[in-house]
Amino acid sequence: MPELERYLPELDEPADLDDFWSRTLAQARRHDVVVDARPHDAGLRLVDTTDLTFAGFDGQPVKAWVTRPAGTQGEPLPAVVEYLGYGGGRGFAHERLAWAAAGYVHLLMDTRGQGSVWGTGGHTPDEAGSGPAAPGVMTRGIEDPERYYYRRAMTDAVRAVDAVRALPGVDARRVAVTGGSQGGALALAAGGLSDGLVAVMPDVPFLCHFRRALDLTDSHPYGELVQYLAVHRDAVDRAHRTLSYFDCVHLARRASAPALFSVALRDDICPPSTVFAAYNHYAGLAAQRPQTQIEVYTYNRHEGGLGFQLDRQLRWLDALVR
Repeated sequence: MPELERYLPELDEPADLDDFWSRTLAQARRHDVVVDARPHDAGLRLVDTTDLTFAGFDGQPVKAWVTRPAGTQGEPLPAVVEYLGYGGGRGFAHERLAWAAAGYVHLLMDTRGQGSVWGTGGHTPDEAGSGPAAPGVMTRGIEDPERYYYRRAMTDAVRAVDAVRALPGVDARRVAVTGGSQGGALALAAGGLSDGLVAVMPDVPFLCHFRRALDLTDSHPYGELVQYLAVHRDAVDRAHRTLSYFDCVHLARRASAPALFSVALRDDICPPSTVFAAYNHYAGLAAQRPQTQIEVYTYNRHEGGLGFQLDRQLRWLDALVR
């Protein structure tokens, strides 16, 4: 554990990382962010639900559920944007109500091209094509950062923040982001690429410190990269160059909001050292930011803290926004 707390790997950021993301987001922001927002009857009496479509990467439509306490449309509430784990979709509007029950506007972003591995389905296609790829999304466009899947997904994550800020009854100054695994990675990306967030809450985040992750595990989804590179032996350098634009260690370093991480020390999907790499580099060095914290689940695997971590988040975020 002391070694993890001190783990601060050297960065391999591409020189044009900031320009790459500035250009990508500027292109997405040429489009009005809210495409369609209509009330949805989810059978809930105490929660108002909106079926939202917003403009994500290159203006492409992305679905989301927005929930809030019933009858609070005229009141500017703080908001939480949540991102999903790998393979899941937004499912039904009634499945994630904790944040609305706690008094927040909650936007749950669908993940493009996913939603068919677990849960109750997704509703957002990935409109871009891809070259040769392993099953899943990890290697879609892997040899070119312009075409890589996570360029689209991370842009969607930033635009979800833009979208919730554009909704009536949201206090744009009090918006937080959260998610577990892939959702934690997207929260870190949004934290590094969005301005003015009140908090970032990544749980057992994925997509951190790619080089070390591939040295330590071939569990999926990282196993998709291993599988691809075992076949495309001449693509290793090109793949690592692409991944460097999407490494959440690099993006976390650009964040500034208070953060509450979680890590599981027996996690063989997102190895603990990769999470600590992002945590220790967060906001330019987490050790210099007393509001940046990490919850350690010593005996857990990739499930992390589950309800324990949500309990921690509810109390921690309330102290920041109320």
